[in-house]
Amino acid sequence: MRHRWLAATAAAATCVAIAACDGTTRHAVAPPVTTQPTAAASAGVSSAPATPPSATPSASISGAAPSAPAAKSAASSTAVATTAKASATAARPSSGVTHAAPPPPAKAPTSDVLAGTRCQIFPGDNYWHADIRGLPVNAHSAQWLAAMGASTRKLHPDFGPSDGAQPVPYGIPITVAPGGHTRVSVAFDYSDESDHLGYPLGGDTAIEGGPNADGDRHAIVVTADTCELFETYDTRSTATGWTAGSGAHWSLASDALRPDGWTSADAAGLPILPGLLRCDEVAAGHVDHAIRFTTNLTDASHVWPARHDASSHHDPSLPPMGARFRLKASFDISRYSAQTQVVLRAMQTYGLVLADNGSPWYFQGSADSGWPDPLISQLKTIPASAFEAVDVSGLEVSASSGAAR
Repeated sequence: MRHRWLAATAAAATCVAIAACDGTTRHAVAPPVTTQPTAAASAGVSSAPATPPSATPSASISGAAPSAPAAKSAASSTAVATTAKASATAARPSSGVTHAAPPPPAKAPTSDVLAGTRCQIFPGDNYWHADIRGLPVNAHSAQWLAAMGASTRKLHPDFGPSDGAQPVPYGIPITVAPGGHTRVSVAFDYSDESDHLGYPLGGDTAIEGGPNADGDRHAIVVTADTCELFETYDTRSTATGWTAGSGAHWSLASDALRPDGWTSADAAGLPILPGLLRCDEVAAGHVDHAIRFTTNLTDASHVWPARHDASSHHDPSLPPMGARFRLKASFDISRYSAQTQVVLRAMQTYGLVLADNGSPWYFQGSADSGWPDPLISQLKTIPASAFEAVDVSGLEVSASSGAAR
């Protein structure tokens, strides 16, 4: 298991437009956009894992003081899987308890387009965009919350300004590669579960934590011309070429999943990009997807659409990879600032997806120095006990597809 404990206090900052806060490294793309290279995010202390882990300007985010600010606390980044993979999916029965929220409205086309591109981040019917307000509570919800220490913990945004603790912001950076970008071969530690094709990596690729960082060293690259997603873990440029712990590739226009039992750059075998909270979407006032998060103890199982797990614990009281949680409809978000409400509303509508082993209730966002301190501070006050696990089995159309009903 990889834990990274780093002191992180977010300096007051204002996110004024996509060009300042979208968390992407951008180049000449089609259509042309302003070049805005952005360095990567979160670094930390890593123990050697036994398996891999895993375009239009927006409105400004105001720097209004929070109504209930929290003391600034330690930030970590995403953590690594710790044990051999287990590919069998565990069946998780529903409690049959229906959530009090009204049934979800008819699906509308998603507006989740990556800034600086014309790329929709997976189709509108994809699992990441599924409205989960009407789903039943999972029969294991209370057990999983207890295992994650929900009664005493609060959410922790695993992104934001590093205030000198490291040379780049915390979070996971996103690089937009221009059309025709050179593609290179990558040597993988976990070759049998990695996608072998040319990766658009180069000197312009932002690495999580910066070029000299320890820790996860994720790289997320989207090709602006073909809308392909490439994600690597433990990404390094060496004298003999590029290496990574693992690597995965998706078409952003497709609902196709990885082979069951395969990892990705994440322990759950899922893509990281669709679960990252991005500064520009919060500024625009709408987050149209679930959010990726971690916990320290997981079961040696995974649930659709996760493809992989990383635990030695065969214990149904522990959450499996891919478990989904939502902020309860009864939780009053009206007392928070407008931008905090944007995030909390997404957590009620789309929820959190357990994607990796790491610090409990840490959720991830893009590496960006524009994240405002009031937002970060307020998100740190949200109690984990305000969440519940949901049964997503009713969303599944096909075991090999991320399309959701």
